[in-house]
Amino acid sequence: MSKQLRAGIVGFTGYSGAELVKILERHSQVEPVLIEHRAQTADEKTFLNGHLPRLPWGEETLQDGDLAVIFFATPHEVSLEMVPKALDAGLKVVDLSGAFRLRTVENYTRWYNMEHNRPDLLAEAVYGLPEYFREVTKMARLVSNPGCYPTAANLSLRPLMVEGVLDREAGVICDAKSGVSGAGKKPSGKTHFSSVTENFSAYAVLTHRHVPELLLTSDVEEHELSFTAQLLPVHRGILETIYVRTAESMSYDDIAAVYHKMYKDEPFVRIFPEGELPSLQTVNYTNFCDIGIRTDPETKRVVIVAAIDNLIKGAAGQAVQNMNLVLGLPETEALL
Repeated sequence: MSKQLRAGIVGFTGYSGAELVKILERHSQVEPVLIEHRAQTADEKTFLNGHLPRLPWGEETLQDGDLAVIFFATPHEVSLEMVPKALDAGLKVVDLSGAFRLRTVENYTRWYNMEHNRPDLLAEAVYGLPEYFREVTKMARLVSNPGCYPTAANLSLRPLMVEGVLDREAGVICDAKSGVSGAGKKPSGKTHFSSVTENFSAYAVLTHRHVPELLLTSDVEEHELSFTAQLLPVHRGILETIYVRTAESMSYDDIAAVYHKMYKDEPFVRIFPEGELPSLQTVNYTNFCDIGIRTDPETKRVVIVAAIDNLIKGAAGQAVQNMNLVLGLPETEALL
């Protein structure tokens, strides 16, 4: 059966863009179309799928009515420039950058250290965490795909915040570790092989631009949250260890019940049985978020361990999940 819909991908040579291509190639109803927005290097040309259709970025491509949706797997400054043009052409957009994740220009300037010239789109964009914003995502023309760290953190924290079980005065500590692909494909001194291999380092301490996504989605106050991102010497995957205290003494079963209440019908969130914890190997190359729980009822301490693949549930897989919702397709198509 021929595919009925076409999805454009801008930024298809990056890690997340390449994952988008792989996922969409196995989609039963959507065909990936590579949108060339800049000249490709020789290395990039050898990396690409030569059998896929390509179109140049421009007004003719945007307005010919051939694309059902367009993905932007681009740096936030590129998305900020190009996304409005796609919207003006009547296209639905799923943006994987951070360009439209926050709600105000002031907040964006603070965390991204750059000006934002489209406050109207900041206000309009739907934050594409399907487990919480599924219904509004279905009606959106602009979906802002969440960051990888906040995806795991919000899926772990929000149920506990919604149910009001935490001792908020004790604070929340989120110790987050990511594979180096989370820094993007463009090399730097910090992500060079010689810097990463046999090493382990923290970065952007107290200033990480994913922090406001946690604050907005899980309703944690900034003074309550300590978030530290660290770079693992591996290619992909995120493991977050989150430390909280509960207001009352709670067992594993008590905490697990909170998660099962929230996620009992969610296809991509898995709660581990008592005594088991997730690892990168349980989630890499999948769109799952795995959550494990340890409790100490006597001291009211709870440790949550969450794992995702930063390139799939943390980027391309979640983007396809959002596309399926926007286009009225089965949410799990091409992801299970």
